[in-house]
Amino acid sequence: MHIPDGYLSPATAGVMYGAAAPFWYIATTRVRQALTGRTVPVLALFAAFSFVVMMFNIPLPGGTTGHAVGGTLLAIALGPWAAVIGVSVVLGIQALFFGDGGLMAFGANCFNMAIVLPLVGYFVYKVLSANSEATSTRRLVAAVLASYIALATAALFAAIEFGLQPHFFHAADGTPLYCPYDLNEALPAMMIGHLLVACPIEALATGLVFAFLQRTHSSLIKADVPAKKEGKVWLLWGALGLVALATPIGLLASGTAWGEWGLDELKDLGLGFIPSGMQRFAEWWPAPLPDYSFARMGAVIGYILCAFIGVALVAALIWVFGRMFIRKGKDLATEESPSEGDSPV
Repeated sequence: MHIPDGYLSPATAGVMYGAAAPFWYIATTRVRQALTGRTVPVLALFAAFSFVVMMFNIPLPGGTTGHAVGGTLLAIALGPWAAVIGVSVVLGIQALFFGDGGLMAFGANCFNMAIVLPLVGYFVYKVLSANSEATSTRRLVAAVLASYIALATAALFAAIEFGLQPHFFHAADGTPLYCPYDLNEALPAMMIGHLLVACPIEALATGLVFAFLQRTHSSLIKADVPAKKEGKVWLLWGALGLVALATPIGLLASGTAWGEWGLDELKDLGLGFIPSGMQRFAEWWPAPLPDYSFARMGAVIGYILCAFIGVALVAALIWVFGRMFIRKGKDLATEESPSEGDSPV
């Protein structure tokens, strides 16, 4: 579902950055107010899980692939605004270091996967799980259904963004300048594979982790109670490490995710031409570890190393942001505290 550079016009990319910006601002404000030294490691953990789970490519109909995101699970554990920050960090690291998604398309990818997905997932979860116990079956079912619906919604937004490009941005003769597939092609190509395969996998992954949390760390999923860093959270980090070791399973899926083809792959698909905008902007950023690989290193070992590097980068960046948010939150509280002799509002 990652949109690469060149598939969206600069105008569309700018609009998507503008659409994402208010949500980033709100998320930063909300997270700064709620985040504590005890919750920063939990946010880093779930954001790292999102990074790792995206590396498991899933075969989809038509010879393409898809992947889960984990944004709904993060929203359930730490709230939707923390999920906006966490998944945005993940998408930024993927684009910068691994060439997964694009820097120009970063706003669009964040809007779809870091904003629409966790907000929709959290809303559906809260509606379906209202007034239920943290360890109840209904809450588990709510998490599963919410994650399915949220990923499907994010895929729908991405399909629309793809499909509108040839309608609005084309040469005088009608040749598309950017994404060459209109809505009639983008919608079924994106939605069929996601509804039948990717969304069920997202729901399954969310359900398995959620059920584990119900048994071992139920405070992370209690309604309206901020998540706390519990004892033995290090066990969750250990489990994440084992999952990272299994990421080469994602290499078994042949093909590339729909709409994420490079220029050479587009030629192999028999398109007959390469849109000029794609030639100009595609792959302009030289990611140091493209496609989660190392030069002159086996694919499996390279993939595992990239998984651990990604986890380390996500955790480090979340820790830095977390410390900044906490510091700013304390400074803001100090500034807003009533002076001696004043009565609180």
